Amino acid sequence: MQSLPPQELIALWQAQEQAMRARLAGPGTLTFAQVSALAPSEFFDGIGKGELPSPPIGTLMDFIPIEWGPGLFIFQGTPDERHYNPLGSVHGGYAATLLDSCMGCAIHTRLQAGQGYTTLDLRISYVRALNASTGPVRAEGKAVHVGRSTALAEGRLYDAEGKLYATASTTCMILGTPRTP
Repeated sequence: MQSLPPQELIALWQAQEQAMRARLAGPGTLTFAQVSALAPSEFFDGIGKGELPSPPIGTLMDFIPIEWGPGLFIFQGTPDERHYNPLGSVHGGYAATLLDSCMGCAIHTRLQAGQGYTTLDLRISYVRALNASTGPVRAEGKAVHVGRSTALAEGRLYDAEGKLYATASTTCMILGTPRTP
C-alpha cells in the first residue's frame, strides 16, 4: 500500500478509520479476569466488531485500532492542537502513548488465554515533531520475543508519506498463567 501516492494513501487511511469508528462500541473497560479469559484474537476481534467496549485511552487521545494479527498491531490517530505542548507542537506523550499501545497490543496478540501483560520499560527515539498539519499517523508494533515471563516489541510511528516520527522498543512482563483447553 505504501506504493500509492500520499494523497491517495491518506484517503485510504481515512476511509479505514471511518469504517472502524463506525463499528467500535463506546469506551469502557473489562476486568483482567474477563480479558484474560479470552484468546487474544477473540478479544481484539470483539473490540473491532463493536462487541466489546473500546479502551477509553483511545477516546481520550483520539486514536483507534486499524489492523492486528499474531505479533502485529497498528493504531491510527491524527494529532491536532488538543495534543500540543506549550511550545506549539504535539506533546511527546502522544507519540509515546501510541507506541506503548501498539507494542503492548502486539505482544498481547501472541499471548494465550489466561495471560496478560504490563509495560516494564519504554524507550523512545523521536525523529521529528508532530503538529496539526502532519495528518494521520500510524503506530505499528511488532512483537520480537514472547517468553514465559517477559516479552519484547518494537514500534514505529510514521505518516502516509512514509516519514518516520519516532521509534520505540519495550519490555513487558507477562502476567497470569496460560489456560489449558
